[in-house]
Amino acid sequence: MSIIVENITKLYGKQKALDQVSFTVEPGQVVGFLGPNGAGKSTMMKIISCFIPQTEGRVTVDGFDVNDQPVEVRRNVGYLPEHNPLYLDMYVKEFLTFVGSIQLAKADVQKRVKEMIDVTGLGPEQNKKIGALSKGYRQRVGLAQSMIHNPCVLILDEPTTGLDPNQLVEIRQLIRTLGKEKTVILSTHIMQEVEAICDRVVIINKGKIVADDTTQLLQQQASDQGVIVVEFDKIVQEGLLKKVNGLVSAEMIRTNTWKIKGRKGTDIRQEIFRFAAETGLSVLTLQKEESNIESVFHQLTREK
Repeated sequence: MSIIVENITKLYGKQKALDQVSFTVEPGQVVGFLGPNGAGKSTMMKIISCFIPQTEGRVTVDGFDVNDQPVEVRRNVGYLPEHNPLYLDMYVKEFLTFVGSIQLAKADVQKRVKEMIDVTGLGPEQNKKIGALSKGYRQRVGLAQSMIHNPCVLILDEPTTGLDPNQLVEIRQLIRTLGKEKTVILSTHIMQEVEAICDRVVIINKGKIVADDTTQLLQQQASDQGVIVVEFDKIVQEGLLKKVNGLVSAEMIRTNTWKIKGRKGTDIRQEIFRFAAETGLSVLTLQKEESNIESVFHQLTREK
């Protein structure tokens, strides 16, 4: 059930969407695949699920090559694309029965449809037309469709888009449960979601992998950054702030307020108070920025 991506490059004309991308996802892992818009996430997911071919490199899913054995790959992959394509004039149960009849033995269809309606919470809506559903319930239909053939690999591109807070909890729990027995790649822009359900994080930027580590280690990396937000009582020039011992970078986020990153192992807060006392400034507020994967993401993907 593993996914092996080796040196994948994808060109659209002269534009390089992916540049020598390599990573492996093992069975039983939920991997967060993150990156800013246009980074190459959806392109990579489409290659793994046999929607588009790569220009260079090799991808295998459960040992099957996406180019040489696409039918076998598709049998093993459930894919929920970012823009969830559905037949809006069909009823929910009718649609899932239609999809199931394409991929399953006739005797198994109704049982599997019932299972998918139950696990995705579509029971109250199963007899409605898809076009009459809210965006959140349409997303549930897409999830049910991607899982109906019981694939060993799930590729979910923004699966919680449009869900309300209660639905978010339910779908995240579902994905977490599925990850115990399936290989899951999850693309999302919600960093709290990554921290809640992912075992590992792969960050891509401008077509290249810029981070690949466990969620825990990336959170530790965020904690080591030592970023604080400080507001002074007067305007401070950036050049003057360079006198702060242990300062790595300073960014003014509003008048008199700075986001300051300290050198690892330095308590930059003490140095800021010392700096303020020496320069005749007063510190109005000082707050340590919450350590999370979002701060690592910004650091690795922001425009230089």
